[in-house]
Amino acid sequence: MTTYRNNLARSGENLQETILTPANVTPVQFGKIFSHPVDGQIYAQPLYLPSVSIVGKGIHNVVFAATAHDTVYAFDADSSTGVNASPLWQVSLATTAAGERPATVSDVLNCNSMTPEIGVTGTPVIDTATGTLYAIAVTVRDSTFIHRLHALDITDGSERPGSPVIIDAFVTGTGDGIVSRDGVPFHPYLQKNRAGLLLLNGVVYTAWTSYCDAGPYHGWIIGYDAKTLRQVSIFNSSPNAWQASFWMGGAAPAADSDGNIFVVSGNGVFDAHMNGTDFGDTFLKLSSTGGLAIADYFTPFNQEYLNQADIDLGSSAAVLLPDAAGSTVHPHLLISAGKEGRIYLLDRDQMGHFNAAGDGQIVQSLEGAIGPLYGGPAYFNGTVYFSASNDVLKAFSISGGVLSASPMSQAQQTFGYPGAIPTVSANGSSNGIVWLLEGGYGGTLHAYDASNVGHELYNSQMKISRDSLGSFVRFTIPTVASGKVYAGTGNSLAVFGLLNQPPQPSLSAVVNAASFQPGPVAPGSLISIFGANLAQGTAFSQPGALSTTLGSVTLLINGVPTPLQFVSANQINAQVPFEVSTGPATAELRLPGMPPAAIQFRVASAAPGIFSVGSNRAAIQNADGTLNAPDNPAPAGSVIAVYLTGQGAVEPPVTTAAPAPTNPPARATYPVTATVGGQPAGVVFAGLSPGSVGLFQVNLRLPLIAPGSYPLEIAVNGIASNTQMLQIVK
Repeated sequence: MTTYRNNLARSGENLQETILTPANVTPVQFGKIFSHPVDGQIYAQPLYLPSVSIVGKGIHNVVFAATAHDTVYAFDADSSTGVNASPLWQVSLATTAAGERPATVSDVLNCNSMTPEIGVTGTPVIDTATGTLYAIAVTVRDSTFIHRLHALDITDGSERPGSPVIIDAFVTGTGDGIVSRDGVPFHPYLQKNRAGLLLLNGVVYTAWTSYCDAGPYHGWIIGYDAKTLRQVSIFNSSPNAWQASFWMGGAAPAADSDGNIFVVSGNGVFDAHMNGTDFGDTFLKLSSTGGLAIADYFTPFNQEYLNQADIDLGSSAAVLLPDAAGSTVHPHLLISAGKEGRIYLLDRDQMGHFNAAGDGQIVQSLEGAIGPLYGGPAYFNGTVYFSASNDVLKAFSISGGVLSASPMSQAQQTFGYPGAIPTVSANGSSNGIVWLLEGGYGGTLHAYDASNVGHELYNSQMKISRDSLGSFVRFTIPTVASGKVYAGTGNSLAVFGLLNQPPQPSLSAVVNAASFQPGPVAPGSLISIFGANLAQGTAFSQPGALSTTLGSVTLLINGVPTPLQFVSANQINAQVPFEVSTGPATAELRLPGMPPAAIQFRVASAAPGIFSVGSNRAAIQNADGTLNAPDNPAPAGSVIAVYLTGQGAVEPPVTTAAPAPTNPPARATYPVTATVGGQPAGVVFAGLSPGSVGLFQVNLRLPLIAPGSYPLEIAVNGIASNTQMLQIVK
């Protein structure tokens, strides 16, 4: 969950939730399990990322929270006890040494839409490829407003090179004709970043609104190169007027797979139908190729009325529906509504522009279907969910490009201003739950059956002494991930989940399965992973038939499903997939009903380890097929077979988890050498043992040496194995 409402369509779906279901989200089984205190209100949606390597603190599942006090936190997502009682890291985005502080209500003409501070209010975004979190913070220094885009390393909160950058922009135009005449500059004092950030094709887009409509403000979208933070694009929705800003109830711009960006503007002048350049109360489609440019738009027929009555369209954002919801004529749909409560269903390829006589040119318009909408609806499984102000949660079906004229189900409780912004968790198309936060009783978390929202599964008032949010922040959205629900409040990050759960798994070491030595392991080799609560029982794979799921356990290495040989509560044996590249690696363990657990290690091109039998005795087959032992030595000069793992690449290549071939055998790609008692031993064969998985066989001709017990060492590409003993007879 690394961006606003989980995806660029802004549909609010998390379709990979395997733990929370309608059956277990009940007041008996589900509730508030802990909270993390913070220093200000959390307006931004919490973001979640599993298996993050935190500097000096190991791997954690992490939830990130940003506050109006200009602080960004990284918390352990699963615990608030022990070392996790404190943040994994926290950073202030205000340069306090220079006298900076977060903006307050008194700084912004006593605009109390956010109080008492206005620091980070737009939802940040995380680039998982680079491990960077982007956030906008506003600070005040000596009455001067400064907006900055920060790029933070998610492992420790430090600023990336070139970060932060001060937000500034300019477009040609006459503006309001008073403050701006010879061009329109970005006025930091008048602009606020309320909308979430959008990361699209290597560019971070920021959207801008006002403080309580204090003008002359504009609707700006400003893009920055995600790597360098160089400004690369600017769009202004009212260059020859003012207003038409982008706040969208805190929602982020949406984007499609073609790189088009969709935003909804608020109150302001609209004159595009008269060859103008001002787009108040308009759905805008912007091309992002080579900068930002209008590709299409739709403006309601009653735009002037919406503007004059302050029932702007831009209180909510665009939600892009999947093609499955569309029709042959209208395959690509967009849905939203504004303060008027009229639902708009638009064709993203032919949005409709403006028609003063009515909106018959668009796919669908449902007048009075809901109350005033803030933020946006959610979509799941052929259903669109609206939770409008002074209205009940409503679920409308959509099929063949047509939205049902009335809800197919609705909740019983009416929510006051501003309603709520729903999100949906599900396991694919099953076990759907609609979640929302609303202001009733000082703040309440609700959960509804997605197939019938008339069935409320849970709310935090049912067990208020245990589950109280403590405080409420308007337009906030719960984040649902790995069996937990994260809710930002006025002074904490509240965490809900299943109660009375068994201990969570933890990983402590990854070692070569033959030598049990720490250090790197090789692609294709066998490894052992040690820890606690790794499996609910003991299970073995069938010989030569490794599976990526064993005893309900799955393991991923750098995201690649990993074949399992053996699982138990404290040990797992597995094969490193040949597809895993050398360098840093992360093993991630997944168990039913548990958040993921992970550990870091390194993968090298070769990392040989000799298997042992008994105490420090190498696993060796003598020439007669018997096992080498002190009472069963191998004759000097004979050929023995030594069994190892960790040879790395082989030729011909072998598929991960597949038994090694016999003819031709899969030989080690890298050179293999051996010594016995410090003397060279000739390598007759070095490759995968035929019919086995991950087992490396080296056939050696023993040197002509005196009888005795000798240390054996084998090297692959110059990398030495552990030392094991073998017995030789004359």
